[in-house]
Amino acid sequence: MAGTHRTPKRRTLRTLAAALVLALAALALHLLQPPPSRSTPVADVRSTVASASPTPADPDPAPAVRAAAAAVAAQGAVSVAVLDTASGVSASYGTGSFVTASIVKADILAALLWQRQQAGRELTAAEQATAALMIEQSDNDAADTLYTAVGEATGLDAANQVFGLTATTAGPDGHWGLTETTATDQLRLLQVVFGTGSPLSTDRQTYLQGLMGQVATDQDWGVSAADQDGAYTLKNGWLPRTATGLWVVNSIGRVTHDGRELLVAVLSEGSADQQSGIDTVESLAGAATGALTTELTG
Repeated sequence: MAGTHRTPKRRTLRTLAAALVLALAALALHLLQPPPSRSTPVADVRSTVASASPTPADPDPAPAVRAAAAAVAAQGAVSVAVLDTASGVSASYGTGSFVTASIVKADILAALLWQRQQAGRELTAAEQATAALMIEQSDNDAADTLYTAVGEATGLDAANQVFGLTATTAGPDGHWGLTETTATDQLRLLQVVFGTGSPLSTDRQTYLQGLMGQVATDQDWGVSAADQDGAYTLKNGWLPRTATGLWVVNSIGRVTHDGRELLVAVLSEGSADQQSGIDTVESLAGAATGALTTELTG
């Protein structure tokens, strides 16, 4: 799931097709109230932020949603979720379950940190070195090692239950990249990593954030396309499916857009090639963040 990607921090103009995707998707995104508190510790994350909910500009977004879906569907199935950390207001587009590919590596490390926290232990030097390889370089051997360390599917599922991930199922038989998830669940994971009231202690959150802020330059794409101040943190995933040859391309992270700190998760499957998937993910990340901040700032 590692590979060579395009030049880092590309900020070139979009093609007309990409611009159409952005415009239609921006119209389609509609604001949602933060979900009700759950019995898991992640409920604390949402209870600490205000529940402002501006009125959507379009009271009936269904036609725009269908138009945006049609524009993006040529590149396969997509879903995006975004949360403004200051207000707690979120927006989403698209539904369904997606294979994680390498974005699950952030989840694996969060699970390991939580397990060690419960045991009153810190990561060993060897675990820290392996974690850095897994997150910064997206090293698959490192992921194999730490997936085994957390107890593979059983251990990851147990941690995700604590994290409040209700629609994520860990990959079986050691296949961590085949973990199934949704964009809204990945948003919950990002709240565990970045939010207040997280099951993870502040120092463990800071540690994971630091690694996500130092990804290799050839992986500097995805949600970072929506960032405007250069202080983003992210984890990307990419995987060609054996059965079809089509690509899974995903990106999750924290960005700053229009002066607001946003958590963003974009999932996609069915792109003809990796670059097409990257372009789609970046277009949707820009559309989601732009639509949300426009509504919040009026």
